[in-house]
Order: sequence, then C-alpha cells, then structure tokens
Amino acid sequence: MANANDHPSIPHAEILKPPNRTVDATRLVALYESHGPELRRFVLGVTRDPELTDDVLQTTYAKAIELGHTARAETFKGWLFRVAFHEALAARRKGETREQGTRRLARLSRQTVEQPDERLIRDETVDSVRQALGDLPAEQRQVVWARMYEEKTFAEIAQEFRLPLGTVLTRMRLALDKLRRSVRLGE
Repeated sequence: MANANDHPSIPHAEILKPPNRTVDATRLVALYESHGPELRRFVLGVTRDPELTDDVLQTTYAKAIELGHTARAETFKGWLFRVAFHEALAARRKGETREQGTRRLARLSRQTVEQPDERLIRDETVDSVRQALGDLPAEQRQVVWARMYEEKTFAEIAQEFRLPLGTVLTRMRLALDKLRRSVRLGE
C-alpha cells in the first residue's frame, strides 16, 4: 500500500501545510488515498460502529490538515493512526455517556406519576395497616415492630426478649395472619 511519502506527484511535506496556508483538494485526496482504507478498518475495529467510524475519520483528517505538518515524515502514518485511535476512544466514551443518559431517561419515563386516586388508595391502605397493627396483642406487635421497623433478625429478637426462637417465629406468623385478615376486611 502506498503512503504519503510514496505518492508520485505530491511529497509528504507538500500534502500537509501549516495552518496559515490552505490545503487544496488534491492534497487531501492524496492523504486519503495513502492511508484511508487501512485507517478506516483500524477505526472500525475500535468503534465497532460504521457511522461512528465515519465521524472519527472526518475528525482525524481535520486534525491531520490542522496539525499534520507537525509530524515527522517518517512517523506520519503512526501519528495519523494514533490521532485516529484517540479520537475513536473519545467518541466511544461520548457515545457511552449518551447511552447512559438515554437509559436513565427511559427509567424515569417508566416511573409513572402517581394519580390522586392512587395516592388516596395508598394512604387508606397505610391507615388500615396501622390500625391493624394497633389491634394486635402487645407481644405480637413487639415482634413485628422489631422485625419490620428495626430490621432485627428473629434470633436477635428472641435474645432481646429472652424468648425461644420458635415462640418469636410463631408470634410473627400469627401477627401476619391477623394483619392479612384485617387488611382484606377493610377492602
């Protein structure tokens, strides 16, 4: 494959001129013909996205036109590939950030806004559960409170109240049965 130095009509130094001079279409075409297909394959391997690859190549060639004159002729190809690699990584990061934002927005849109009647039903349910908790015998209410609100294990509750583990488990089961019946009756 030919490179810019081997281009028969335009030497490497002439392909890229400092930014204060213009780069004509012939020079740009020579640069692309020298490295384009290989560079495209390389960038596609990094991005795994043909559209993103096109964007990265465009940015890479823009930088080559802008700054390519600063690269030494014998290392120009490496410089060009390094610029393309960094541009590809930056584009991928930018795409991943955009994708994360899109996922976040999708999650937010799935969360529905609570309607007034839903809030009323929820509040009534909470009130009926509170009422049912208040109607429980004290020993069952203590076990439910320690388990649900203090997030203690059944073993911790048994130790705290100096009760056998089986007694604590039975009190919890009886309390939950009463709560289910009370809430169902309230519906």
